[in-house]
Amino acid sequence: MSSSDVPTPPQQFRSGLRPPTRGTAQGFAPLRSIMALILREMSTRFGRNPGGFLWAVLQPLAMILILAIAFSLLMRTPSLGESFILFKATGILVFQMFKQTSTFVAKSISQASSLLEYPRIAWIDAVLARFILNVAIGLIVSVIILTGVIVYEDIQTILDWSQILTAYALAALLGLGVGSLNIYMFMRFPVTENIWRILTAPLMILSGAIILYEDMPYIAQDYLWYNPALHITGIMREGFYPIYRPEYISVTYVLVWALVPMVIGLLLVRRHYRDLLTR
Repeated sequence: MSSSDVPTPPQQFRSGLRPPTRGTAQGFAPLRSIMALILREMSTRFGRNPGGFLWAVLQPLAMILILAIAFSLLMRTPSLGESFILFKATGILVFQMFKQTSTFVAKSISQASSLLEYPRIAWIDAVLARFILNVAIGLIVSVIILTGVIVYEDIQTILDWSQILTAYALAALLGLGVGSLNIYMFMRFPVTENIWRILTAPLMILSGAIILYEDMPYIAQDYLWYNPALHITGIMREGFYPIYRPEYISVTYVLVWALVPMVIGLLLVRRHYRDLLTR
């Protein structure tokens, strides 16, 4: 056979590039769907100008400053350290990671109901997209605020990064777990959304974000210990204050509260999500 009889390979083969196989394309499809949903959510939440993200920083910062000023008028020093701003920030920011993650995850299916009609977009893509975006935003906001406070007030401390990262990981996981169960509860029983909003209104105070667990009345401590978010704020402050060693913390307890609702919620949504979308 002469060289002229040999078929010439396509240009992409001659250059060493091969088109993706069907299996490879299908394997990356969920990642593309999640990324597209994240970009859509960013556009919806923040718009096309940087001012939208600026509000995500200013809102918790304003809350921290107001509470810090208010408590500085009532007390000479905070329960830990000398900075009221840092004390409030270490509790509020990690608590907001949990609460906002649970809130946005709980609305992930209902907010993306029109997109779920497309066969390439699965309901779990919508859940993961909102979870990933909210965690990323929460971490960025926390880094900006905490770094700004430490630099502005020239705070000298030794950070325990393992405790800080553990606190944020548990807060994100707890938010995903509670939010996953609330996906089903809010869509199946709409009244539970209002009930949940009422029940969680005082949760920031009851979670030790503003007041240390040890400073709360003894009669309340026995009951508040069962609040998993309380353990997370304790871990967070242990990472910022070397002298603070909370003895009430149980990581296992927080994991149970995160994983059990997550498994139950995701199984319920997987089984009933088509019925939920028609309600």
